[in-house]
Amino acid sequence: MKSRDLEILNDLQRFRCLTRDDLIHLHFSHLKNPINSANTVLKRLRRDGYIDVNTSHNPYLYFASPAPIKKDSTKIPHFLKIVDFYKQVCAYEGPKSFIIEPKYGKGYMEPDIFMIFKRAPFFVEIQRSVYSQKVMNEKIKRYETYYMGQEWQKEPWQPKDRKVFPRILMVSDTRYNIDSPYIKVFQIQNIDDFIEQVTPRIPADETIRINQGNIRLK
Repeated sequence: MKSRDLEILNDLQRFRCLTRDDLIHLHFSHLKNPINSANTVLKRLRRDGYIDVNTSHNPYLYFASPAPIKKDSTKIPHFLKIVDFYKQVCAYEGPKSFIIEPKYGKGYMEPDIFMIFKRAPFFVEIQRSVYSQKVMNEKIKRYETYYMGQEWQKEPWQPKDRKVFPRILMVSDTRYNIDSPYIKVFQIQNIDDFIEQVTPRIPADETIRINQGNIRLK
C-alpha cells in the first residue's frame, strides 16, 4: 500500500469521516489533476475494501472500513466542522498535534480537539448549537477542575522549562459571558479571528522585527 493510501486511511480514522472535497484538499491538491487522481485512488480503496462511502451525501462522504461511526450518524456535521477547522489551521501552519475528542477522565472537560499550534497548546470547542449560560458555566467549571487538579502538568508535550495550561478556543457564532481566574478563553468564529486577536498592532511608521515562529500568549 502506498504511503498516501495509509495517510488517507489514518485521516479517515482520525476525523471519523471526510467528504471527497476534504480528501482532495488534504491529499491531492498539489497534483496537476487533483479531482481525477482522487477519484482513481478512492475507487481503488473502496474496491479493495479499505474504505466505505455514503453516496447519498453531496459530495460523497467517505469512511474507513469498518467505519468508526455510523454512516448516518447525527454527529457527522460536527465532525465535518472539525475538519473545516483543521483546514483553516493548516492554512497558517500544520499543527504539531491535532487530537480529536481526547479523554481526560470523569469530571473533567471533553474538548473537541487538543492541538499544538505554533508551539502553543490549545483545547478547542466547536460549538454548532447555542448553549444556555448555565450549560456554558458548567463546561468552564470542568476546565477549572482539570486546571486545579494539576494533572495537565504531567502531559508529555509540556515544555521542559515551564508548565503551560492550554488556552481554550471557543469556536462559535454566539458570544458567552465567560470569566475565569484560572483559564483563558478566546471566543472566535474561525482561526482568522484568533490570529487577529493575538497579532501585535504595529504603527505604520515603525519597523519592528517579529518572531513569527510561535504564538506568545500572556
